[in-house]
Amino acid sequence: MSDSSPTKQPNIQHYADGTASVMRKAVVYTELRFYQRSDVLYQLTQVFCQRYLPHYGDRTVDQMVQAARSTKQNIAEGSTDGQTSTETELKLLGIARGSNQELLQDYLDYLKRKGMTEWFGKSERFEPLHRFCQTHTQWEDYLPLTARMNDEELANMAVCLCHQVDKAMAKYIERKDREFTMEGGIRERMTAARLGQRETQRQIIDRQAAEIAALRKEIDRLKDLLKKAGYPEFSGELGESGISGSSGETGISGISR
Repeated sequence: MSDSSPTKQPNIQHYADGTASVMRKAVVYTELRFYQRSDVLYQLTQVFCQRYLPHYGDRTVDQMVQAARSTKQNIAEGSTDGQTSTETELKLLGIARGSNQELLQDYLDYLKRKGMTEWFGKSERFEPLHRFCQTHTQWEDYLPLTARMNDEELANMAVCLCHQVDKAMAKYIERKDREFTMEGGIRERMTAARLGQRETQRQIIDRQAAEIAALRKEIDRLKDLLKKAGYPEFSGELGESGISGSSGETGISGISR
């Protein structure tokens, strides 16, 4: 891994009135496919534990359900907190990935303890299962299958989902890590937002100055037109109420010959 990546200015968002914001663009975590799969895993784990593990006297049930819950909840919290702190986001995503690994090991331990086969790389049943998990990320797609599946099938489905969640999260965390390295965190965003806001204010001032110069030029043009129209005594100014001259404060509509 090289540390020679160039830095770049943070991508600053703006409010509707043009004010710069230090907040990062919000991540809709419910649209992240690895979050959707983590939710499937949470629901699937509850079904598995209720059906195949003892309800009392075995801490494995609580540990598995909590690991599954921790995975999806930390993805949600990390993605939300990421608007203000990439550091917090990376930390919580790391916790989520660790919880997912814990859940994976619990399912693998169950298969070993029961003398069942882990399908990955060992069974022809793995490929169709892998394809199904790749193309389906909603619990509604899995629920009808769970009633017909035994513990070996459910455990292997969970193992497959755990691997897919881990792989996707590893890539996502790497991307977020690169963004942090290149753009910095909240302090850098605050600095960039403030500098950007000052630049915006300068642009507004420059635009207003140009508009004022254009108005003055128009005023001078109107003065020349009035003089050419036969009002050599006109020496007035354009004010808010119209044109006023040395002969009075009459507007354009009040000038007659």
